[in-house]
Amino acid sequence: MSTRFSLASLVLLLTLLFAGAAHAVKPDEVLADPALEARARLLSEGLRCMVCQNQSIDESDADLARDLRILVRQRLVAGDTDQQVMDYIVSRYGEFVLLKPRFSLRNALLWGTPVLLLLVGGVFIVLTTRSRRSLATKALSAEEQAALDKILND
Repeated sequence: MSTRFSLASLVLLLTLLFAGAAHAVKPDEVLADPALEARARLLSEGLRCMVCQNQSIDESDADLARDLRILVRQRLVAGDTDQQVMDYIVSRYGEFVLLKPRFSLRNALLWGTPVLLLLVGGVFIVLTTRSRRSLATKALSAEEQAALDKILND
C-alpha cells in the first residue's frame, strides 16, 4: 500500500512541477512534419510576446503571439532557415521581439554599462580607502609633536 501511495505522490508532484511548462500552441497550428514543428517550437521559445513581454510566443495565449507562431511556421514551410526566419521577424518587429537580444555594436553600450559602472565604483572605493589609510597612519614629525605638546601644556 505504501508503494502505491509513494508512486501516486511522485506522479502528483511531477504533474505539479511540469504544469507551468504547457505550451499555448493550438492543435490547428501544429505542422504535420515533426522536424519542422520542432524547429518552429525552438524558434518560438526565443521570441518575445509583444503583449505579455515576459513570455515567449510559445507560452503566450495572446492573439499576436498566435499570429507570430503562424508566421514562423509559414516561413519554415516556405523553406527558410532558422536564421532567415529570425532575421525576418526582427526586421518586422525590431530586436525587442528577441527574448535574448543579439550582441552588436548598437547595443554594446547597453551590455557594457553595468560592468563599466562596477569597475569605476570598485576603483573609486579602492582609491578612497587607500587615501584614508595613508592619512590616518601618517605619523607626526618631531616639530609637529613639539608644537602639539606645547599647545596641550599651555
